[in-house]
Amino acid sequence: KGTIDMTSTQSTSAAVTRAEEGLVARIRSADPAEQAFMVLRAAFTVAPILFGLDKFFHLMVNWDRYLAPVLSAPFPFTPLQLMYAVGVTEIIAGVVVAIHPRLGGPVVTAWLFGIIVNLLLIPGFYDVALRAFGLFMAAIALSRLAPPSDHRHLPVFARQPSPLTPPSIRPGGGALAPAPGGLP
Repeated sequence: KGTIDMTSTQSTSAAVTRAEEGLVARIRSADPAEQAFMVLRAAFTVAPILFGLDKFFHLMVNWDRYLAPVLSAPFPFTPLQLMYAVGVTEIIAGVVVAIHPRLGGPVVTAWLFGIIVNLLLIPGFYDVALRAFGLFMAAIALSRLAPPSDHRHLPVFARQPSPLTPPSIRPGGGALAPAPGGLP
């Protein structure tokens, strides 16, 4: 019996072009400042969320020992309870960076400043405070590199089409609904 010749209906160059339109291609084709922004955004999304979650599970380290006694003494909570609050705050900070890096950058910067002050109040943790200072400087860079309103960096589910987006590439391919007041 014969064989069936399986051929593609698309040209090889069209298939390659479509594959290159993905995230990896966007990263490769970005200018160095945009690449730095992408790396910083990923780092300041993932790290705070992981560290925040670990405040509840203590898989990486016992976080309670990183809380300065002078800061925890005035509160009616145990260091463990305060670390739970810290964990929730870190998770929220990571999510904010993921969704709105221009806002999340200063949030993480302020949070890291608090961590530095806390660590400087604990003898023997100055090396960790210095590392936190490096992260603090990187968070400032994230804030400076974040575009003011560029929706390309939002997760796909959070993107809103611009009135300037051609109808052929809008979700659903249709026109935008008119804005209140009749303005585009």
